[in-house]
Amino acid sequence: MKSVLVIGLGRFGKKIAAQLNDLGHEVMGIDYNEERVNEAMDIVTNAQIGNSTNEDFLRSLDVTKYDICFVTISNDFQSSLETTCLLKELGAGFVVSRAERDGQEKFLLRNGADKVVYPEKQVAKWAAIRYSSNHLLDYIELDPKNSIYEVSVPEQWFGKSVVQLDIRRKYNLNIIAIKKDGSFNFMITSDTIMSSDATLLVLGEYKAVQKCFRI
Repeated sequence: MKSVLVIGLGRFGKKIAAQLNDLGHEVMGIDYNEERVNEAMDIVTNAQIGNSTNEDFLRSLDVTKYDICFVTISNDFQSSLETTCLLKELGAGFVVSRAERDGQEKFLLRNGADKVVYPEKQVAKWAAIRYSSNHLLDYIELDPKNSIYEVSVPEQWFGKSVVQLDIRRKYNLNIIAIKKDGSFNFMITSDTIMSSDATLLVLGEYKAVQKCFRI
């Protein structure tokens, strides 16, 4: 269990707080808006009304005691930037800040954020890739180049083994698991046979996945 500070209890901040609460973490919620704080009381361990750009207020929270500080302020980038900077100046260990538009990420990183989340951009990218591809069922981005993709097994692969397909050499892709009946099998060998009732978890670049699976 971790101790987490969430600053900004708008829609995104409340979602973060709710998920953290469901995972069993202790959550302190902060917002200048009393109504938002009251609405979040059932999904946080504790909450306070206050201005996070006020150094004395942030100091009173003793931000050093939190494992993670989320800055999820919406529609006020100046306040988000100031809060991020103040958190680091006051000794916060790990700060995750929200970006809402292109260009904000670099300023947040330069001013104290350890990580930046850009929900709209990330969801838009996921939706574009996921729903424009007939055989791609899901994916998780690991870095700007590589992701893990869940793909259906092409019909021409049925009954063939991993060594026969040889996609590592041909496309620089790795089959890391096979999913069948909701369960994952990570014990993939060269003799593993492809079947119609399974999907694959494949690690590699999107362009390679497009070419290999004709997406």
